[in-house]
Amino acid sequence: MNKKQLRWLPVWICGLILIASCTAGESSYDQEQPFTLIMIPDTQNYLDYRHQKDEGYSLDGSSLFIQQMEYIAQRSSDISFVASVGDVWQHYVRHSDHAHSQRGLYGNEIDPRVLPEKTKGIEIPKAVEGYRLISEAGIPFGVAPGNHDYDATWSVTLPENNQRVAHVGGLDAFRSAFGSDTDFFKGKDWYLDGYNGGSSSAQVFEAGGYRFLHFAFEMHASDQVLNWAQSIIDSNPGLPTIISTHEFIDPQGERKAYPGVDLSLADPDYHNNPEQIWNKFIRKNDQVFLVLCGHRIGQALRVDENDFGHKVYQMLADYQGRGQAGLDAGAEKTPDGGIVGLGDGWLRELNFYLGDESEPRIEVKTFSTWYKKYSAEVDEYAQWYRSLEQPQMTDVEFLLSEEFVLDLANFHDRFSRQPND
Repeated sequence: MNKKQLRWLPVWICGLILIASCTAGESSYDQEQPFTLIMIPDTQNYLDYRHQKDEGYSLDGSSLFIQQMEYIAQRSSDISFVASVGDVWQHYVRHSDHAHSQRGLYGNEIDPRVLPEKTKGIEIPKAVEGYRLISEAGIPFGVAPGNHDYDATWSVTLPENNQRVAHVGGLDAFRSAFGSDTDFFKGKDWYLDGYNGGSSSAQVFEAGGYRFLHFAFEMHASDQVLNWAQSIIDSNPGLPTIISTHEFIDPQGERKAYPGVDLSLADPDYHNNPEQIWNKFIRKNDQVFLVLCGHRIGQALRVDENDFGHKVYQMLADYQGRGQAGLDAGAEKTPDGGIVGLGDGWLRELNFYLGDESEPRIEVKTFSTWYKKYSAEVDEYAQWYRSLEQPQMTDVEFLLSEEFVLDLANFHDRFSRQPND
C-alpha cells in the first residue's frame, strides 16, 4: 500500500469503528433529532448550454440539475442546510475585469469560454430556477463562487519564472444571482451578512439542538475576506462553524491549489492559497470543525488538529467528470475516447447524529438523484468512475471513500447546546 492509500486508512477505520465519546451524564442531548446537510458539488457541466438537447446533446443536462434541486426541496423536513461549493455555471461574461486592470492584471487574449449571451441567457437563469426551488421550500443555503462563476478569465505571466497561470476577476454576474440583495437572501433572518455584496457570505441555521454558523468563501479568499469572517465569528462566539469554498484540498488530500489556477500566484495581495487560509484563519478558530470544497475532480478527506487540539474535517467532492448518464441516453464518446462529463446527479449527504449520547457523528453518503441510489447500491460504481477519479485505489477503497463516518468526539463539550425557547 502506498502513502496515498495510507492517507485514507483513518477514514476507513472511522467508518467501521466509532469511538464512544460521551459519558452517561450527557443524556440532555439524547432527544435531539438527526438532520441532514446537503453538499452540492460543481454543477457547471449540467448547466453548460452545450449539454442540452437544443444543442444536439443526448439529454438536457440541466434536467439533472433541476432534479437535484427538486429532491432537496422535497426533503425540506429533514434537510436543514444546503452548501454549494461553486462552479455553478460554466462560461464567463467578460474578457477582463476593470479592478484587476487598474492593478496591471490585464486580460490580453480572446478566450472561447467567454460567452455572455449564453451565460446570461441560459446558464445563470437555469441556476436561479434551481435554487429558487430550495428557497421556496424554506431551506437555508449558501453558495461559494468557483472560478467559473467569476465574470472574466485570462492568463497571467508570472515575472519571476515566466510561468503562465489562469486568473479570474469580477463577480457582478454572481452577485446578480446570489448577492446579498437578491430575493434569496434579503430580509432572511438566517442570512447574517455578505462581504462585497455577497461575494462571500455568512448564514446560520438551527438543527440537532445547536445553532450553526456557515461561511461561503469566494475562491482563495483574501485577507480582507478572512478579516470580515473573523468579525462574524467574534460576534457569534461558540457556534459550530462550517466553511464552504471552491478549492481547499486536492484528490490526494493535500492542501494545494491547482498549479494552473492558483489565484494567489497572480494576485497575492487579494488571494490566499488553501494552506494560507488554514494557517491564517481556520486553525486559529476553534469554532471551525468542517470545511467543504470542490474544483478538483474526485473525492478526499483530510483530518487535522487545530491549535486547540480539536479535529477539523476537510472534505472534497467533485463529480463533474462523470458522464454515464449521457452514455445511457445515447451520447457518443469524444474523438479521443473520452466521456462528456455531467455529474450523473451525485451529491453528498452529511447526516448529523448529535442526540446519541454515545456516538455524536456525521454519516456521509453519496447519492445520485438521477439513478436514485446511493453509491454502495450501484454495482457498477467503481467500474464507471474509479479510473477517472482515483486510479490508484482498489474498488473497495474507492467505495469506502464515498460512504464513511466522521466521529464528532467532544462535540458536546466543544460547543454549547442551543437553549430551548
